[in-house]
Amino acid sequence: MTRTDRVFQLVGSCNNYPWGKQGEKSLAVQLHKKTDPKFEIKKDEFYSELWFGDYPDFPARVLETGELLQDVLQKHKEELLGKKVIEELGGQLPFLPKILSIAKALPLQIHPNKELAAKLHQKDSENFTDSNHKPEIAIALSKFEVFAGWKPLEEVQSLFKRLEALQQFVPAGTENWSELTLREVTRSLLQADESTVKSVEEALAKASKEDLGTQTYILDLLPRLQDQYGATDNGSLVALLCMNFLVLDAGDAIYIPADGIHAYLSGDIVECMARSNNVLNAGFCPPADRNNIDMFADTLTFKPSTRSKDDVILPPQDQGKFKVYRPPMSEFDMLRISLLQGEGEDIEAHQGPGVMIVTHGNGTMLADGKTFRLEEGSIFFVAPRVKVRIDSPGGLEAHMAVVA
Repeated sequence: MTRTDRVFQLVGSCNNYPWGKQGEKSLAVQLHKKTDPKFEIKKDEFYSELWFGDYPDFPARVLETGELLQDVLQKHKEELLGKKVIEELGGQLPFLPKILSIAKALPLQIHPNKELAAKLHQKDSENFTDSNHKPEIAIALSKFEVFAGWKPLEEVQSLFKRLEALQQFVPAGTENWSELTLREVTRSLLQADESTVKSVEEALAKASKEDLGTQTYILDLLPRLQDQYGATDNGSLVALLCMNFLVLDAGDAIYIPADGIHAYLSGDIVECMARSNNVLNAGFCPPADRNNIDMFADTLTFKPSTRSKDDVILPPQDQGKFKVYRPPMSEFDMLRISLLQGEGEDIEAHQGPGVMIVTHGNGTMLADGKTFRLEEGSIFFVAPRVKVRIDSPGGLEAHMAVVA
């Protein structure tokens, strides 16, 4: 590439967390292999995420030269990041896009807000590698199961009243539940010792459908989580008893705010977040990997206060042959471009940069006076103020994070 290149192809980095899908079952590593043909997929390895941003943990590189994307962006800030990013968003790529391939539950987690992230980074920069917040969106590429946010308070309260084994976690003297009650119940569930968790799960497995009401799905999910993490993981109780369980189809999306509790369960997704890798874990992981439970519970957010599955869903806006997902944050929007055979579409220039990955199909992209071949797995960086035209003879799906 040259100094004047404003559109160029990237290659991402794939990682191996144990919750990922095995071998070629992982979409993340399938897409990575198509851009990096020398990469060897090991059939017994778990491939969890494909990162293609400039964050140093698993960085993207320029395909042609091997240069780190971060280095190229810092050399040519004005051309490649633009005024808005330089003046308002920290002078580096403000978002971090990924493909996730999920075979079992990720850790029960939250991403700390900016104030807490700054404190944690100052205190422990090895484990909290930046001072930024990390609100995020996830767009399903296939069936996607997830625990996210809180059930309506009355549903949680009713369940804890009907099941005697759960009443030990409710603060004494509680009559009408509040957000404070839910916080303290969550704290108590996460602090319970292994024998208590095991006995509660045994009682939960014996609960009648009448006791569970509209939440009979708990009986199906409990043995599945036990098979993944055993019968003594506190995360199972919090997820099943207190959190929304959602099943999304391709194209559906959710938004997770900073301090928002979540645990992805299965599926393939495009994920994008503010540029951060900070996380607090409290379940679905070994005890040694869990963070301080009091800090976790104290940080939890309960907004929006209506609390329902609808609060988690991020509906897209239709714009021609693509959809726009606009999370309530300034760092990025996400475009989902879906072209049928022989179709094409224009994407107008944006104030800031964009990063696009082709998740299915093939085609061509006209941008900055050049034509680029789009193949499944192709990743491209697009500079600010560059208009893009995409055409596909056989059909194509792509996802693009942009600074609007």
